[in-house]
Amino acid sequence: MNRKYSPEMRERALRMLAEARPGHPNLMSAVRHVAGLLGMSAETLRLWQRRYEVDAGVKPGVTSDAAAEIKRLQKEVAELRKANEILRAASVFFAKELDRPSTR
Repeated sequence: MNRKYSPEMRERALRMLAEARPGHPNLMSAVRHVAGLLGMSAETLRLWQRRYEVDAGVKPGVTSDAAAEIKRLQKEVAELRKANEILRAASVFFAKELDRPSTR
């Protein structure tokens, strides 16, 4: 089941994970412990931790800001391609109209 968590919940969970890590032998052990306390999936918390590390520059990867910008640009490119296609079709239509002999 997909649940939407608030940004405050995400911050709290990550803070709790950071505090719990020293008391556990590895990251996944701490993740399972904190996720159990909060009643969420361990995978959700693990992904939040990974995203946090990428955004902080600790781990390599595409940051959240960069991913949002890429998505925005891809949408813009798609809109521009659609506009170009419409303009191309219109120019073909009007070129045919100009080539047609006048009936006047």
